[in-house]
Amino acid sequence: MNRLPYSEPFLFVDEILKVNEKSAEGTYTFKPDAAFYDGHFKNNPVTPGVLLTECCAQIGLVSLGIYLLGEEINIEDLKIGMSSSQMEFLLTVFPGERVRVTSELIYFRFHKLKCNVKMFNEEGKLVCKGILAGMMGVHNE
Repeated sequence: MNRLPYSEPFLFVDEILKVNEKSAEGTYTFKPDAAFYDGHFKNNPVTPGVLLTECCAQIGLVSLGIYLLGEEINIEDLKIGMSSSQMEFLLTVFPGERVRVTSELIYFRFHKLKCNVKMFNEEGKLVCKGILAGMMGVHNE
């Protein structure tokens, strides 16, 4: 958690449950008082799909990528960029809901990481799924 390059209000990870060479898993609870709920949607707030994707990326892509790059990297030199996302949204996530994200490695080569990600609600129902890819590397000046 302390190696993730995010902070409030843009940290969408509460806990990393596991991370290894082939997978990652973690949780996040969408705070009911988050500012984005004020206008999405009027009188019936739901979590925007772009933030569900971001949560999947922080847990399933970035956490796994940091693990694969190893302990020797200086996290302050880490550069991250999402290169593609293909997400399918199946259920709504409401304010205050806790989700669990799982990720399975497709490949990691030439600093490009590609993963299958899935998000589940507290009932274990699939909220969204997809394939995320990003570039991860260390920038030395």
